[in-house]
Amino acid sequence: MALLLEHEFKPLPADKQIETLPFLEAVAHLPPFFDCLGTPIVYSPVKADLTGNIKKIRAVYDSNPAKFKTLQNILEVEKELHGSAWPKTGATLALMWLKRGLKFILVLLQSISDGERDEEHPNLIRVNALKAYEIALKKYHGWMLQKLFTGSVYALPYKSDLLKALEKGKEVKEEESIEKIHQFLTRASPILDAIYEMYTKMNAELSYKA
Repeated sequence: MALLLEHEFKPLPADKQIETLPFLEAVAHLPPFFDCLGTPIVYSPVKADLTGNIKKIRAVYDSNPAKFKTLQNILEVEKELHGSAWPKTGATLALMWLKRGLKFILVLLQSISDGERDEEHPNLIRVNALKAYEIALKKYHGWMLQKLFTGSVYALPYKSDLLKALEKGKEVKEEESIEKIHQFLTRASPILDAIYEMYTKMNAELSYKA
């Protein structure tokens, strides 16, 4: 899958220490995923948020690559640096929102890969998108944003059109596209799970609404 496999995630190491630079290089290719969903009024801000958070983390990393070699290094250094303002600050906050955007992508793709669908309308992805939104983003959004997102599912592309967009317009059999999605998820999901686990262990997760 051209878009998803353009720059694959490195395998998660045994100690779950995720190197910052390879992680940023992998996620930098993912914001265009939201272009494939159409509905610019809803997904353009999500894409911009994802892109902005990647840039914030990259700026912190570039300020001292040795000091911020891993994502855990970033959280540990910023916790000491910002005191009571942490974790609602710096790259820690940027990564917090970045992982939520990534989770939306991964849950949506996992749902499609698992064959979850509306049996009456099998080529629609509303079921998949709603599941992804419920799990990844809904509880962090206020009432207006929730209404906007849930309404947007009626303007989502057909599954066949989404898969074609992810292949950058190339005609590929659905089973081939699904296999590529599975390949992407096999690498990306353990990385994301480790980031969520890190936030839980360091008590860095916040539940305020955007």
